[in-house]
Amino acid sequence: MVLNYIWIAFFVIAFLFGIVQLLMGDATIFQKIVNATFDCSKTAFETSLGLTGVLALWLGIMKIGERAGIVRVLARILSPIFSKLFPDIPKNHPVIGSIFMNIACNMLGLDNAATPTGLKAMAQMQELNSKKDTATNPMIMFLVLNTSGLTVIPTTILAFRSSYGAANPTDVFIPILLATTVATLAGIIVTALWQKINILQPVLLTTLLGLVAFVGIVIWGFGEMDKTTMATVTSVASNLILITVIVLFILAGLIKKINVYDAFIEGAKEGFHTAVRIIPYLVAILVGVGVFRASGAMDMLIDGIAWCVKQLGLNTNFVGALPTALMKPLSGSGARGLMLEAMKNYGPDSFVGRLSCIFQGSTDTTFYILAVYFGSVSIKYTRHAVACGLIADLAGVLAAITIAYIFFG
Repeated sequence: MVLNYIWIAFFVIAFLFGIVQLLMGDATIFQKIVNATFDCSKTAFETSLGLTGVLALWLGIMKIGERAGIVRVLARILSPIFSKLFPDIPKNHPVIGSIFMNIACNMLGLDNAATPTGLKAMAQMQELNSKKDTATNPMIMFLVLNTSGLTVIPTTILAFRSSYGAANPTDVFIPILLATTVATLAGIIVTALWQKINILQPVLLTTLLGLVAFVGIVIWGFGEMDKTTMATVTSVASNLILITVIVLFILAGLIKKINVYDAFIEGAKEGFHTAVRIIPYLVAILVGVGVFRASGAMDMLIDGIAWCVKQLGLNTNFVGALPTALMKPLSGSGARGLMLEAMKNYGPDSFVGRLSCIFQGSTDTTFYILAVYFGSVSIKYTRHAVACGLIADLAGVLAAITIAYIFFG
């Protein structure tokens, strides 16, 4: 519903701005707006087509990992931690498996694979809910973990950067990992405090301190490097992690004696269908954003924010990427469209282009996830879910800006 009004607003505002500019003497403004609709429609289709191979690859690899039992191994490893985060869920309840699978898919950047397991987890938690119209503590913690968007492999973002001609598509990999870690850490702490979960428990405290240490060590290490060395190390580390994941999944399938090839083909087919399904959404949002920008409304908005930031004596380089950050809590497809628009207009290797990608990967779509997940089990009273989710989003945005300046500023 929110995206519906945003999409309508893009066209209405663009039309009004067009009228104003026409009255001011720009006779070509509506031609520019109409041309933007055709150009953006073409861009949306070409973008989806370019994603087909990458999505097929990673969904195929994910299917191998699923068949090989890697998700179950991950569940056993994380069990001591997550049992502390969801104390109201009975021990060994089936929902734990669904939660782990959902988090694993999110960590691998496979949003479409994560949604079915997420909805299943919500349905199972609803079975334990004594007040069917009110969100429980485990539901809210689960939602915040999703909205904070802990992503280890931002598959789609890397694919978009590659399709837009980035010199090194993976150079945002580690910055995204750092920003999403900060967002997740903030989300866990805020929600735990709200729900009176003791974060000083040895397991939880060790985990949180480990996340803090991880972020600090990586930022410190890269902060000591010059730009050339930083770019080299980021590229090597990012690509090494990606290829290691692929090889480990394949070897796990071999050890389990599954037909790795058939498993990959089955997953790859899902990737193809996913790429086809996103075409209408990309056309809708890219055309909406395109006419909004062509009318001059986007430039005025950004210039206004830049003026305010400048008056505060701050650096304004990040302002061009802010539309992606502002849209992300509302709509993943909307934020994706703004990220693509930023890369198209500023360049994929520009500071704004890179920061937009970091914004896109640092958090998830808070209101969309709340609507879909809670709506699937008819939850009306979300309690503190929105507040905790937005606090995690804010932490992710601030972390993304800081990290972008460290890596690319």
